[in-house]
Amino acid sequence: MNTFNAEKRDLAEKAKKLRREGFVTGNVFGRDLTESIPVKFQRTEAERLLRENGKGSRVVLQVDGEPMNVLVKEIDYDSLKRQILEMDFQVLVQNEMVKSVAEIVLCNHEKVTEGVLEQHLEEIAYRALPAALVEKIELDVGNMRVGDAIYVKDLEIASNKDVHLMTDPEALVVSVAAVHNTAAEDADAAASEGAAADK
Repeated sequence: MNTFNAEKRDLAEKAKKLRREGFVTGNVFGRDLTESIPVKFQRTEAERLLRENGKGSRVVLQVDGEPMNVLVKEIDYDSLKRQILEMDFQVLVQNEMVKSVAEIVLCNHEKVTEGVLEQHLEEIAYRALPAALVEKIELDVGNMRVGDAIYVKDLEIASNKDVHLMTDPEALVVSVAAVHNTAAEDADAAASEGAAADK
């Protein structure tokens, strides 16, 4: 598991001021904590974390030198400024089920040359014990053809007895639709009508 460093944050320190100074703010919470811990960490550290991990990942968070096994629970991202604003973490307890998500990553999508590949779900929500957490679902779509579809119930995670799905098993994950070249069809129709009018 990857390790990242954070410091406890005094709530008197305003989040906006800290962000201007190059920090990302966040909270650490969990069943064994008497109260949540407000934290701050360098933006470079947060960016390093997200290069290798995402929402639903397990990491070790060193808070003032104290290591905690945590789940990346929420990520608040400003897409306009392209900045991470806040990250929340849940401390993992060995025998406690947690709610999490597994990111869906499509592999070999460039091999789908006929039809349009459409991804309908970005992640799967589920509950599991820490030992059974799933961070990513890599889905090989290279052999998919027009009319093919993959549903949540078709994924390996759906048959994992240690994982309790929260996303509907009948939900569509990815499909390949036929290409409808309407512009070309309209042009052909117009040409046919023109030819008919000339007769």
